[in-house]
Amino acid sequence: MRILIVEDEPKMASYLRKGLMEASFIVDVSNDGNDGLFLALHEDYDLIVLDVMLPGLDGFEVLKRLRAQKRTPVLLLTARDAVEDKVAGLESGADDYLAKPFVYSEFLARIRAVLRRPTQSVDTVLRVGDMEIDLVRRRVRRGNVRIDLTAQEFTLVKLLAERQGEVVTRTIVTSQVWDMNFDSDTNVVEVAVKRLRTKIDNPFEKKLIHTVRGMGYVMEERP
Repeated sequence: MRILIVEDEPKMASYLRKGLMEASFIVDVSNDGNDGLFLALHEDYDLIVLDVMLPGLDGFEVLKRLRAQKRTPVLLLTARDAVEDKVAGLESGADDYLAKPFVYSEFLARIRAVLRRPTQSVDTVLRVGDMEIDLVRRRVRRGNVRIDLTAQEFTLVKLLAERQGEVVTRTIVTSQVWDMNFDSDTNVVEVAVKRLRTKIDNPFEKKLIHTVRGMGYVMEERP
């Protein structure tokens, strides 16, 4: 099984990595939140050990962004032992929470316990008409045609497909795709949707992205 450790303290990261490798796990290590999130989203791990206090993005923010796309089990590590911190971690989507300092045997036991839990059945492929979006491989196809998208375009098409048949406002698009507040003076959303349409819709007879004037966009197959 493959585990990712996101921990900025070199001694702690090395200690945990050595122990897990001795327990026959394959282990990758990241020492900051941005790199850890990238690995978590683009690689397939059975479990992620995530420290809360990290440079770049803190553990809570990494977990929030991870949960928007994947359900990889997460064990949070933190020096903060307050009940409210534990509650915040678990409510953010962590599968377990361990306060520092801890005994390694408990750490390993918690990992094994999380890995024994039945995984939720999650559909990793979204379908809209003849379009398939593979959330694991991050690939998009219409019929037999593979469509190459940028990371931002993939996030946008995924957002629209997850809300198939619903109007997605420009405010939602800017907050989910760019993580920023909507500015009515910019046309960033319109430009992004236009570029996406050139790949998703224009080469095909049936269009999937539709504009709802004054409101936003809806993705659905129409007669």
